[in-house]
Amino acid sequence: MQVYVSNTTLKPLPCTRYETSVVVETVTRPDTRPDARPWTRPVRSNRIRMETKCHICHKPSSSTGSFSEQVVRTYSSEGSQVPKVSWMRRITKGFVNYGRNLKWVPIPLGVGFAYICYQQYGHIKKRERRRELSSNDIADRLATQWQINIYKALPLRFVSRLWGQVNSVDVPYGLRKPIYSLYTRLFNCDLSEALVEDLTTYQNLSAFFRRELKPTARPLDKSKSLVSPCDGKVLHFGKVERGWMEQVKGVTYTLQGFLGPKTANQQEGEVKQVSNDHFQSRLTTKAGNRLYQCILYLAPGDYHRFHSPADWTIKHRRHFPGLLFSVNPGIARWIRGLFSLNERVVLCGEWEHGFFSMTAVGATNVGSINIYFDEELRTNKKGKFKQGEYRDHDYTAITRDSAGIRVAKGDSIGEFNLGSTIVLIFEAPKDFDFSFRPGDKVRLNAGIGTL
Repeated sequence: MQVYVSNTTLKPLPCTRYETSVVVETVTRPDTRPDARPWTRPVRSNRIRMETKCHICHKPSSSTGSFSEQVVRTYSSEGSQVPKVSWMRRITKGFVNYGRNLKWVPIPLGVGFAYICYQQYGHIKKRERRRELSSNDIADRLATQWQINIYKALPLRFVSRLWGQVNSVDVPYGLRKPIYSLYTRLFNCDLSEALVEDLTTYQNLSAFFRRELKPTARPLDKSKSLVSPCDGKVLHFGKVERGWMEQVKGVTYTLQGFLGPKTANQQEGEVKQVSNDHFQSRLTTKAGNRLYQCILYLAPGDYHRFHSPADWTIKHRRHFPGLLFSVNPGIARWIRGLFSLNERVVLCGEWEHGFFSMTAVGATNVGSINIYFDEELRTNKKGKFKQGEYRDHDYTAITRDSAGIRVAKGDSIGEFNLGSTIVLIFEAPKDFDFSFRPGDKVRLNAGIGTL
């Protein structure tokens, strides 16, 4: 069998199937504007071209592809965009784009209703506040029972315990000076009076709050019968009338509710309530004497320790577990019997003129009250308590002569962790006179009353 090979060259068949695609090319050309400079940046543009190729051999067709140009960005000699867009148009466009991208989220009907109620409550509160301020009636400015109940529902005791734990955490050495300096500026503390002026020596906030003063910072006024037990502001002072006392002008509370029964032993059984007049008469021990009171408010920037205001003998201590409302003067004008509701430590005894008591009242973030000679005292403990209950401790049983603990004028007695209130209730002759006015600032060991 013979095979013949032809020398004829085979020609490729013409392409019959083409595909059209879009090609985008970036074209750079010089700026041809009349005001163009040699250093003007060139104009960049996108060139869109329709290209037809065979899907087998990828050869382009003989037809000419059409194209169009889209200017991306041009530059002038100053580098600003051309064409220029006004700032108002840019801002408007930004808001439009932001609105288009917003996603609507459904809100439960109850949440919306609660928000409306909250706003309405704010308006009503402002309106009532204006009415109270314009009224001359003290009752209009006092908190109602439901407002007090809402205040009671706040976890103030837990917050105070938490704050005490935070105060006990050691502050890093490098942060002590800036943190304590900030507190000093906020509350106008005078560090030159501190026994230790170097802020880096105070390991935590609690140690800084309870810093000691130099012996010369508060000289003792020996010419007065009674001196201030602390640095503070005078909220109120005066005579106790018919068993009632004033926490601020016009807002009263009972002597019996504040001090508790006269007996110093809770184990004696249930003590019957007596009239306020009768209770006051049982406290006075000398004929012709009167009962006086003095309330001093310690601000956060004040010296947080309290000292003995007179030469007296402390016979027993009574601890009332209670609430920890703020004792700020504004709250004292709002809640009647504030000091009888709060946790407090009452020290009772005698001085040269008869009955004498000194009470440290706790407050929000000031649940911890320390008495230096009473290690058994524990305040702001966990657990529930019944309003009005108390725990007594007899100091006459721990002294050799069974007289109690004798303290001299100016001796250290205890401390708060932040700031609170000291209440003095004492017996004195009728000619006893206080040497200040309500609202005055007093300093430790300064004379506050004399005969």
